[in-house]
Amino acid sequence: MKIAMIGTGYVGLVSGACVADFGHQVTCVDKDVSKIDALNAGEIPIFEPGLKELVASNVRQGRLSFTTNLAEGLDGAGAIFIAVGTPSRRGDGHADLSYVYGVAREIAGALKGFTVIITKSTVPVGTGDEVERIIRELRPDAQFAVVSNPEFLREGAAIHDFKHPDRIVIGLEDERAKAVMTGIYRPLFLNQAPILYTGRRTAELIKYAANAFLATKITFINEIADLCERVGADVQEVARGIGLDNRIGSKFLHAGPGYGGSCFPKDVRALIKTAQDYDVPMRILEAVESVNDTRKRAMARKVAAAFSGVLRGKTVAVLGLTFKPNTDDMREAPSIPLIVALQDMGAKVRVHDPEGMQQARQVLTDVTYCDGPYDCIEEADAAVIVTEWEQFRALDFDRLKDLMACPVIVDLRNIYRPEDMQRQGFAYTCVGRSSAFQPAAVYVPATQLGRSSAESPA
Repeated sequence: MKIAMIGTGYVGLVSGACVADFGHQVTCVDKDVSKIDALNAGEIPIFEPGLKELVASNVRQGRLSFTTNLAEGLDGAGAIFIAVGTPSRRGDGHADLSYVYGVAREIAGALKGFTVIITKSTVPVGTGDEVERIIRELRPDAQFAVVSNPEFLREGAAIHDFKHPDRIVIGLEDERAKAVMTGIYRPLFLNQAPILYTGRRTAELIKYAANAFLATKITFINEIADLCERVGADVQEVARGIGLDNRIGSKFLHAGPGYGGSCFPKDVRALIKTAQDYDVPMRILEAVESVNDTRKRAMARKVAAAFSGVLRGKTVAVLGLTFKPNTDDMREAPSIPLIVALQDMGAKVRVHDPEGMQQARQVLTDVTYCDGPYDCIEEADAAVIVTEWEQFRALDFDRLKDLMACPVIVDLRNIYRPEDMQRQGFAYTCVGRSSAFQPAAVYVPATQLGRSSAESPA
């Protein structure tokens, strides 16, 4: 089947490459000339494990191509995916649907024969209705169906998620579209991936409800972590204890600095706004959003606690900037408000991330960018692990102590065990576990007392 994918962002590029790998003929269309030129030159604008190889393979075999010419991309396509951005609208938090509706208007002028138009972008309930209205108004003679087919891709594991989905949600109002959608996803039948056919509005809401629920689960375990610190419990054991209950499950029960990324923050916000439009209060989600926003900045207090609340003049090394490992995505990453809070407290900040440095430079100022973790922590008074990259899971403790002005580790992802870190001579704190945190001055080796950047931790 010939398929057009409108948008070559994260969702569009991953979806286009995977659908092409199924054997379909896919043309990805984007207005960004520089992005299309880069893709045609074999350069991938985002970091996603395996994506560069997948794109190259399908381009080489003639199943995947890229163009800025919409008419060229839509020519002969039996299915058109809309995979453009739907960021939070400035000022009110609603999803900005201007790109979706703009694409709908452009598609209308190019339709030939029966075509299935599929919204892959995350869109509020009723968006499919409006897309259909726009096209019918411009082309009352056109034969088409509008379908909602939300994506459920995890950054860092998107290719696996697309090819081995927990479910495929397809929302439609025209039965003619079912055969087309079945044809697109037929290769997944071997994996026995369940296909859930629903109404279009239901499919749109499933996506938002799923992300909002996962965000709620993360926020819940983060608040349990705060309680664990006060009562002397271990949040990891609590998470395991409740996660073994099949009604709850173990995923998304990892305490940390709060959720971020391109999906959860904007989708929670958009769902709250949609509910408000229909006079339905979403008190739980309003609390989730508030708690999460506050938590990111509050993590700086964990660092300040090592120095009796005083960070002025201290150097803090931040390891990990992206909102999760195996991506270069900095959108609403917990590292951003954390670093801003550290700077507001008077700290000098050094940073390193294996993949996110280029994106970070667009949002973080007055920080020192370092080439590696050991370069980053050199002469630092404290190191903060913000993102659980594999590169940070087996750091050389002896080397750390030799390089750091003061061996203070603040582990916001609970990578290490408190007892192991204390045995190694670090002042160590984490999230939701007893770390027996002691004043940093106790841990300053005699050989380091003369270093100017470690002057008597307050």
